[in-house]
Amino acid sequence: MPTTLCLDFGNTRLKWAVFSDGKIRHSGILQGDGLDDLNKCLELYNPDRSILSSVVNHPAGVEELLKNKTQFHKLDHHSKVPVTTPVGKPETIGADRLALVVAASYYFPDKNNLVIGLGSAITYNYINRFHQFIGGSISPGMEMRFKSLELLTAKLPLVKPHWNFPLAGYDTKTNIQSGVQFGMAKEIDGVIEAYEERYENLHVLMTGGDANYFKSFLRKKITEDPDLIFKGLYVISEYNLSI
Repeated sequence: MPTTLCLDFGNTRLKWAVFSDGKIRHSGILQGDGLDDLNKCLELYNPDRSILSSVVNHPAGVEELLKNKTQFHKLDHHSKVPVTTPVGKPETIGADRLALVVAASYYFPDKNNLVIGLGSAITYNYINRFHQFIGGSISPGMEMRFKSLELLTAKLPLVKPHWNFPLAGYDTKTNIQSGVQFGMAKEIDGVIEAYEERYENLHVLMTGGDANYFKSFLRKKITEDPDLIFKGLYVISEYNLSI
């Protein structure tokens, strides 16, 4: 079986994972503009294939390096995917969101899936049991919410999240933590409830590193998978490069 390098370039981090025999064997984060660490990664694991999902303006050298050393695929609206996207402008669909819904559809094919991605923004992505990516919504992520309170007010400080925040804050710091983190939990529960009212047999997946800061306050049942985007990228890579 070929070895595949999957790359997820988001607004906060440049992440990678190496697949062999259909499973993640290694993973990590590229530092800086990613070029030096990417070259080291390619030399160390010598992947046969690579796929890139990017929502940032990454250096042109990244794609050149991947093209020179692997069978490369860049995920965009021209990619072949095992789902349909009945939207007016498929070119506007974020590559990261496309990878998430492909993973949900592939691993949970008989369900209506709501995929919640917790990154710089929170994305809600609905794909039905007929493998149609219907769409969803986007709202500010946790770090964005904390920063906006500092930037758009005169005296509120920048506060860091904490997993053990009180419901009723007792100082400025804990008031902000409760407002942001408890607010996110209630937003997510509310969105899930709205989808449950409209779609039967709903399965909810969540991915992203911020979940640990507030998930104990969630009332709704979710399947958490921190590697969901990499799994989707691997499926898409196989779909496009297995010829």
